[in-house]
Amino acid sequence: MTTRRTLLGVAGGAMMAALSATGAWAADVTLTLHQFLPAQANVPKLILDVWADKVEEASNGRIEIERYPSMQLGGKPPELMDQAIDGVADIVWTVVGYTPGRYPSTEVFELPFMVDDARAASYAYWKMFESGMKDTQFADVEILGTWVHGPGMFHTSKPVSTPADLTGMKIRGGSRMVNDLLTRVGAEPIGMPVPAIPEALSKGVIDGTTIPWEVTGALKIPELVKNHTEFNGNALYTMTFVLAMNKDRYESLPEDLQKVIDDNSGLEFSVFAGGTQADSDGPAREAAVAAGNQIVTVSEAQAKEWSEIVSPIYSSWVEEMKGKGIDGQALIDEAKALMAEYKAQQ
Repeated sequence: MTTRRTLLGVAGGAMMAALSATGAWAADVTLTLHQFLPAQANVPKLILDVWADKVEEASNGRIEIERYPSMQLGGKPPELMDQAIDGVADIVWTVVGYTPGRYPSTEVFELPFMVDDARAASYAYWKMFESGMKDTQFADVEILGTWVHGPGMFHTSKPVSTPADLTGMKIRGGSRMVNDLLTRVGAEPIGMPVPAIPEALSKGVIDGTTIPWEVTGALKIPELVKNHTEFNGNALYTMTFVLAMNKDRYESLPEDLQKVIDDNSGLEFSVFAGGTQADSDGPAREAAVAAGNQIVTVSEAQAKEWSEIVSPIYSSWVEEMKGKGIDGQALIDEAKALMAEYKAQQ
């Protein structure tokens, strides 16, 4: 009898382990996380998965986060914000610039030569989101993180060291601010989301693209073009991201599970995300060097030519914001002050 009970106990334990391993032992809450990059790319691997794993662990398994890379839930990258708002996905990670004009205040971090440190900018971005965007531009969605990538740069079919080298070249841009920059330096901007870049390069639809180093590996950019132009000092540009959650889904969670989400989101997470993305630039750059590609480095002195050409973007942006009832110059000043504040704390 004792032996039989022991065997039943062992069998029961094995069954519980098996149910847990297969997911049959369901979590209280299952959330879907949708985004546009392959699962092995740096952002999902080093940022989104880390965040999701922490949330699951902190909830003691009560929250499960199903991850859907490469737009597996359907739609196109520019539709991700609406998917979060409409509840097609519970959580999305996306480029804010994929929905041009809808979140204008975020564009302050996309101005040319505005940012020189992704952590500082991500810190400033979250602070400004909380104080001026949360209950206005982003009122219809729950924002969990705000950040920027490392320095934006060119990856091209022929070497680019001066603005004149871009004349007549078709260059992919990821937001209206970047496209404005491209136009002013003589390129023909071609708007498209990141996943479309490899095919566009391989078919000659574009002659190059603007993206940071870190995503080049996942897109196999060093195999498609052999020239890369980076800038010393302030970044040519950066782009803004959000991790966004459906508001009703968030508010439907028990308070203790809302706290789990909150504790793993916000300012600290935003700085981590921006910093992690920027830190991933180095290994990707090394891979391009190992492939024998040419890297053109524009010095801070040489960058002045670029800066002088694109600096009118500031005044035109401020004027445009004025038409939307937004004080653009105040946003510029606040962003610079908060980035300096972050650096002073380090």
